[in-house]
Amino acid sequence: MQGFLNLHKPYDWTSHDCVARVRRLLRLKRVGHAGTLDPAATGVLPIAIGKATRLLQYLPSDKAYKATVRFGVRTNTDDLQGEVITAQPCPGLKLADVEAEISQFIGKIEQIPPSYSAIQVDGKRLYDLARQGEIVEAPVRTVEVFNIKILDWRDSDFPELDLAITCGAGTYIRAIARDLGVILKTNATLAALTRTQSSGFHLENSLTLSDLEEQIQNSAFAPIAPDAALEKLPSVNLPGTFAKKWCQGQQVLINQDILGLVRVYENETRFLGIGQGKDSTLIPKMVFEPIS
Repeated sequence: MQGFLNLHKPYDWTSHDCVARVRRLLRLKRVGHAGTLDPAATGVLPIAIGKATRLLQYLPSDKAYKATVRFGVRTNTDDLQGEVITAQPCPGLKLADVEAEISQFIGKIEQIPPSYSAIQVDGKRLYDLARQGEIVEAPVRTVEVFNIKILDWRDSDFPELDLAITCGAGTYIRAIARDLGVILKTNATLAALTRTQSSGFHLENSLTLSDLEEQIQNSAFAPIAPDAALEKLPSVNLPGTFAKKWCQGQQVLINQDILGLVRVYENETRFLGIGQGKDSTLIPKMVFEPIS
């Protein structure tokens, strides 16, 4: 069995927990995931099955989230799973204040990832260091946020803001929540997070673990085809002789100029793998389905 599963990750599960559960349900060892989600986050977690794990690195990196920010509260993890450091009501904060500042978070921005995160410093993950009582500030990184849309605002002593965010890989939504509070001269933390899109997979088409278990029991589960997740890449078709050479690791000449990564097919139907185009030369990058 090989292909992808668009999994709806449940609350309070790690991404590793989900992979382990899928392995047990499918009775397969070769299972991996794209785009780690924090335990407190829910939503789309792309799972690769079998040889499709080799394709994870070629999935598109764009992501989309629905996030809830709570103002007046600061925690050591920048979300509600952490220890509350301070909680000061801010009833004077208004939606207009947020609207005046939110555009600062669109485009290429600099972020300091949360202290409790999977970022590695000197070979150690920040959350491991933090749990040992050693707080190390992660290096500043540049990330890209494509769009932020305000969905809802709820007035209270601790106001809450719902946002729809589309962004590139490596963006920490917890950091956006924290930094939005700083700009508004108050505290803020991430109260809830759902990933609505990741690597070309969408929430409305996702399966829960219960859905997956039921489909397996009814012999109804079929993974998403390996190449279906790569539809944003252009494709190249090779005739039989050229396809065999390419699968043997040889560069082949084709009748079109291409640049960058492409999906490679034999006779328009059989997915062979990922190639690198350079002018009219097609270079093997990853042979998925070799031809004997």
